[in-house]
Amino acid sequence: MTSESEQKIFGKLAELENDIQVLREGYLIVNKRYTAALTSMKSLTASALEAAMRAAVAAEKSALASQSAKKAAKEASIVPIIEATESAAEAAMLAAVAASEAAAAASAAASASASAAAFQAEETALQASAEAASATSRATAAAATAAKMANEANLIAKSVRK
Repeated sequence: MTSESEQKIFGKLAELENDIQVLREGYLIVNKRYTAALTSMKSLTASALEAAMRAAVAAEKSALASQSAKKAAKEASIVPIIEATESAAEAAMLAAVAASEAAAAASAAASASASAAAFQAEETALQASAEAASATSRATAAAATAAKMANEANLIAKSVRK
């Protein structure tokens, strides 16, 4: 027969065993959730990087469009076609606005990528964040170029108007 103190010890051991089992199950649930969150953050990082890269390309293309519109405005100013010059200047301005929006999108994507990198603290996330920041820099430079071209096209249109 077991004594009362032995029964207490066995009871406590059974409680501890039960507590350990509950903790183990809780750990498995938390681990699954963490793995799912990490997978989701990796996907977000990749998406944010892609968005930043696409926004940079869009801004660069908008800058090229502004440059072409400026050239069209200049060429149209040689022959007195005021409406064409003004339309080209307006196209340059709209392309500059598009470039600015693309730069803002690249910045937002870079921010999301940086947040993901901070959460993950993994090499791939840090690299994606750096690439997104670089894309933002490209987009901002393209937006500045587009704005310059739009301003020059506008000056050409104003000079033709006089």
